[in-house]
Amino acid sequence: MAVSSSPILSPFGVNIISADFGSSSTGLPRFNFCSIQRNNRRQSPVIVLSSKSSKESWSEAKRVLMEQYGFNPDEALSEPSPNKRKKELKEAGKDKQISPKEPKPPRTTHKLLTVLGGKARRMKLLSPKGMDVRPMMEVVKGAAFDILQAAGGCPASLRPGRWLDLYSGTGSVGIEAISRGCSEVHFVEMDPWVVSDVLRPNLEWTGFLDVSVIHTVRVEKFIERAKQLAGKEPFDYISVTPPYMEVDYAVLMDQISNSALVGEDTFIVVEYPLRTDMLDSCGCLVKITDRRFGRTHLVIYGPKWAERRRRKKSYFGE
Repeated sequence: MAVSSSPILSPFGVNIISADFGSSSTGLPRFNFCSIQRNNRRQSPVIVLSSKSSKESWSEAKRVLMEQYGFNPDEALSEPSPNKRKKELKEAGKDKQISPKEPKPPRTTHKLLTVLGGKARRMKLLSPKGMDVRPMMEVVKGAAFDILQAAGGCPASLRPGRWLDLYSGTGSVGIEAISRGCSEVHFVEMDPWVVSDVLRPNLEWTGFLDVSVIHTVRVEKFIERAKQLAGKEPFDYISVTPPYMEVDYAVLMDQISNSALVGEDTFIVVEYPLRTDMLDSCGCLVKITDRRFGRTHLVIYGPKWAERRRRKKSYFGE
C-alpha cells in the first residue's frame, strides 16, 4: 500500500492518511487503524485508506469515524454547508415569482341622492356605492338650508353669494346651494375618481358646471392657499362635511376661522359626530344653532346680526 499524503488532522481528533491504489482497484475503500508510540506518548490512531480518488476516500473516512463516535452519517452528510444553503436560497429567490396583489373591484355609482329645492328640485344625483364617500343625509341637508334661508331673511331662497363646499364628495351640498340661489360654488375634493366619475357628471347633469369651480386638492392645502385658489374675497357660505374619523375638528375649525375664507357675514355649516365638542363661536362668528339628527349633529355659525334676528323671531313665536 502506497501512502500518498501526509497525515490529515480529522475534526474527531484522528489522523487520516489517504492513499490511491490506482484505477485497477474496484472494491470499497480499505481502512487500517494503528497507534504510533512516540516519546512514550500515545498518539491518535492513524487511518490509512485507499480508494479510486481522494475525494471518495475522505467521504468514506468521515462516515466510518461518525459511526465510530455514535453519529448518524446519513443525516450529518446530507445537510448542506451554510454557504451552499445560502446559494440555494438565493437561486430559489430568483426563480420565485411574486404574485401580484389582487386588483380592487372597480368602483361604481348609483343614483340615490336628490336635490331638495330650487330650480333643480327632484333631480337625482350620482353617489358611490359603498362607504368610500358619505354624503350628508337629506334630512340634515334640508334642515341646514331651511335655517340658512330663514337666518338670511329670505325663507324661499338663499341670499345670492359664493359657496365653498369643503370635502364636497358627490357635490350634493354645493349643488343644492346653486339650485337655491347661490351664484357660484367652489368644490374641494381630493379623490380624482370621485371628481371625474361622480362630482363632474352631477354638475353636468344639473347644468351647473358653468358656475362651478372644482379644486382637486386636500382641504388643508386649499385653506393654506385660499387667496391664490379662490380669490381675496371671503365666501358667503362654507359647508364642512369631513369624514368623521379622519379629522380633528378643533384643529380644522381653527384653521378655517383664521383663514381668508371667512368674513364678518359668512355662514358656516358643520356636520359632526356624537361626542365632539364644538365651540360657541368660530372666529368673529357666533353659533346660531346646534341640532342633533340621530348620531349626526349639525352646527351653524353666522354673523351676530343673524343671531339677533333668530332670537327676535323666536321671541315673537314666528
